[in-house]
Amino acid sequence: MTSSRRDFLRTAVLLSAAVPLAAAGCSTTDPDEEKSGGGSLQKAKDAGKITVGFANEAPYGYTDKSGKLTGEAPELARVVFKELGIGKVEGVQVDFAGLIGGLNAKRFDVIAAGMFITPERCGSVAFSDPEYVAKSAFMVRKGNPKGLTKQDDPGKKGAKVGVLEGAVEQGYAEKSGVKKGDVKVFPDQASAFEGLKSGRIDCIWLTRISLADLLSKHQGEPYEVTPPFTPVIDGKEQLGAGAFAFRKADTELLNAFNGKLAELKKGGRLLPIIQPFGFTQAEIPAPDDTAAKFCKG
Repeated sequence: MTSSRRDFLRTAVLLSAAVPLAAAGCSTTDPDEEKSGGGSLQKAKDAGKITVGFANEAPYGYTDKSGKLTGEAPELARVVFKELGIGKVEGVQVDFAGLIGGLNAKRFDVIAAGMFITPERCGSVAFSDPEYVAKSAFMVRKGNPKGLTKQDDPGKKGAKVGVLEGAVEQGYAEKSGVKKGDVKVFPDQASAFEGLKSGRIDCIWLTRISLADLLSKHQGEPYEVTPPFTPVIDGKEQLGAGAFAFRKADTELLNAFNGKLAELKKGGRLLPIIQPFGFTQAEIPAPDDTAAKFCKG
């Protein structure tokens, strides 16, 4: 998970160059047509396909070695849209900061990148209810020699904590008692892992999902990810919620998507779809984890 995703307050909507994986027509949505059933949903059904924007970021939405679009969001999109009568999902790759701009410029119809719902972003797009919630964890050496399992443990035990540049975990660590000098900032996950490996830090603090993905790239090495926890900062739980994003005019498409997503959750079908990408029951949203809840902040 990159810092652009991790920073809940980042709201950049600059449009970057989009690189299509396959030629795909984007819908031109008229609000009146959408209300009458003739907007993006009907056009996608008529075409038999829908276009999603993604940021090529594992495990959320990316292309594998064969060039196939995959990840938790695209695979979930395939299931939902197939049940809505739309058999094909095509992708357009965009830098993470350009996803919202690309959506509103009609380069694609949906953002399928596990984007966190924030009040700021809710001003620009309409989010589905979340497909996952993100809790924190630590990556530590095998055996967890310093016994780091809870939010306050690093500060109490004088541990050196690795975080990503621009990520919310830096503030979490400092507000949880870690001395500023013991918080080490890294530009990306790979360099943070090297910091852990070299002994410069005692743990990496990120979401459990990101750390599980990082650990999967270092199988057989002596590291582990601790059980997830939800940080509480200034008395408030800090829980990220990833969701699909739609243009605000596309209410019919959004409502249809939410309806199918709710069916998957209620029927216990959501976890098997996203589990291959490192997600567990700990990341499945609670019934009251709605887009409206996270849009309020």
